[in-house]
Formats: sequence, C-alpha cells, structure tokens
Amino acid sequence: MAEVKLKNISKSYGGKTMTLKDISFDVHDTEFLVLVGPSGCGKTTILRMIAGLEEITDGDLYIDNKRVNDLQPKDRDIAMVFQNYALYPHMTVYKNMAFGLKIKKVPKKEIDKQVRRAAEILEITDLLDRKPGAMSGGQRQRVAIGRAIVRNPKVFLFDEPLSNLDAKLRVAMRVELQKLHHKLNVTMVYVTHDQTEAMTLGDRIVVLHDGKIMQIGTPMKLYNEPQNIFVAGFIGSPPINLINGIIVKDNSLWFYHEDSGLKIDLTNVKNKNIHNYIEQPVVIGIRPENIKSKPASTAKAFLKHQIMVEAIERMGNEIIVYLKLANNQLIARFSAEAEVHVNSSINLYFNLDKILFFDPDTKAVIF
Repeated sequence: MAEVKLKNISKSYGGKTMTLKDISFDVHDTEFLVLVGPSGCGKTTILRMIAGLEEITDGDLYIDNKRVNDLQPKDRDIAMVFQNYALYPHMTVYKNMAFGLKIKKVPKKEIDKQVRRAAEILEITDLLDRKPGAMSGGQRQRVAIGRAIVRNPKVFLFDEPLSNLDAKLRVAMRVELQKLHHKLNVTMVYVTHDQTEAMTLGDRIVVLHDGKIMQIGTPMKLYNEPQNIFVAGFIGSPPINLINGIIVKDNSLWFYHEDSGLKIDLTNVKNKNIHNYIEQPVVIGIRPENIKSKPASTAKAFLKHQIMVEAIERMGNEIIVYLKLANNQLIARFSAEAEVHVNSSINLYFNLDKILFFDPDTKAVIF
C-alpha cells in the first residue's frame, strides 16, 4: 500500500499571505496523479511538502495512513526526481545511482543488483560507466529516475522532470514514463505546468490556480465536464473558445453575441437551467473540434454562421483555423482536406450539443 492523503493543508511564509489554502485530496495506491497549473499556483510547494522539504503551516499529511508532518524526508520512504536532474558530475552513472544506497550502508551485492535492475528497466546499462557531462539531457533524466528506482520507495515524486528537454524528446520521455509506471506499478505524483503532459500521463489530474484546487478528475472528465472557466480554458490544446453574450427570449430562447450578430437558438438545448439567465450575460464554451466546415449527419444540431479566416496552421492530418468573430478570435480544428483560405469567408457549423455555459460572475459552469 502507498496511499498519500492531504487533509486541509495550508502553507504561508512568515505568517503572511497564504500560498496554499485548504488543500485536500487523496493519491490512491499505484495511481499516477498529476498536479497541473500555471507558474506560482502552488503545485511544487505541495510536492515539496509531501517530500518533507517544506513545512506544513496547517493541516495533516498521511502516507499509508501514518501522519508524517513531523517526519524527516529520509524517513518518509519517498524518492524525488528534480527538474535539473541533480546528478553528481564527478561520479559515473553507476555511482550516482548507487550513492543513496551506499549512504544507507546497503551491502555491495544488493547495491549492484538494484542498480543493474534499474538500468535494465530504463535501458541505460551501456551508460553505467559514463559521467553526466558525456550524456544527453534525456539520458541524464533516465539516470535521475534510475537513482529513484533503486531506493524502491513507496511513492515517486516528479517535479517538472521533462521541462529541460526539447519538444521531440519530451514526447518520447512521456511514453517512457507511462511504460515505467506500468512496469513498477507504484504510486507516482507528478508536477507540470504543461497540460498536454498532464492529459497524457495522469490517471487523475489536480488542477490548481492561485493556491486553490479548481477541479480533480480524469483527463477526459476535465476536458468534457470542466467545473469552471479556468479549467475549461486551461485544459485542451488548442484551447476552448469562450464567447461572452446574453440570453434573450422572444418566441424562442437565444444566446446573442451583439458585436458579431451571432445568434444561437437554445430551444432544444438540454441544459434547462439556461432559462434562469434570461436577459442576463453568460459565457459559452465550445471546443475547436466542435466547430466544423460542414455539418455532420445530425445537421439539426448544428448552427451555420459565416466568418472570416485570419490564419491557418497545417498540422499534416488536420488544420487549425483561426477565425475572426468581431473582437473575438475563434479556433477551429478541421480535416486536412477542408477548403479554407486566409482572408476569405467560410461557413462554420457549431455543434450545439457540445456547447458549455458558464456564469460570468462566479466563473462556474451552469449545469
């Protein structure tokens, strides 16, 4: 068992403004949990408190149902992989990986067994005699992970371990981390500001903003059912389209965007709570893939609107299209075969069944 529980955790420095406010969540046994959010949201502070590198101002932290607030890092049975690798430059890979076990006075035979096992898992056996300066960033990151593996900890903590790698290598290392998690079948807590990393790696994701939890859920739960505007805008690439407007009613119920004249008939929208917002502002959200260049077979669920194309990104199997809606920029994701040209007008089709509604004051989703 290797569960981690945070109960009403808060953190302040010098009794001043709270960096973290009443943080509570569980990390399940063998789960890969990702903490994600913009810089300064408190995700690394949470990780460091789990590791014992930061004191907890208020609240309780449990590892395997044991309160560890006052335990030293060395007594928590965790291993942490840092952003900058933190390898000893004068030591070989073998000695870097063996160092922690040597300090614990583990027998030499056992050290050798654990180092070679970790090297085999990470496919770095041929690097054991090299020093960090003679390796690539990806190889050094594997060594840093290997140093954590040899300790056989209850919990692995990762603090933005891929941020120093180039884009292509980050993708490759994400795959390797997934494979590693399945091989070791251990509990992992991973910090990143990159929502793509969060979506591809996490069994569940904790989205943080300004020291508070915005939402916890599986990647697809966060993507399809965001609880607020922040999560909707933060999760997803390209990002969701957010449009401010007002709900009006004549013979039908409408969303109206005054600047562009965009009108969306809400008569058949499943969300009946929209009726509570008549003559009030709302924000609608629609993902780029739910804006089409032609309607799907269920054409009755689509709204047609003509709009100007500002820019196009060709991605091979698809194109990302940037469109002008008065003072708003809309982003759509079309198939590569779509006939679209910059500075020309096209017909757009909005999938009405996929529209989300948000309260502009509370920022919360309207269910």
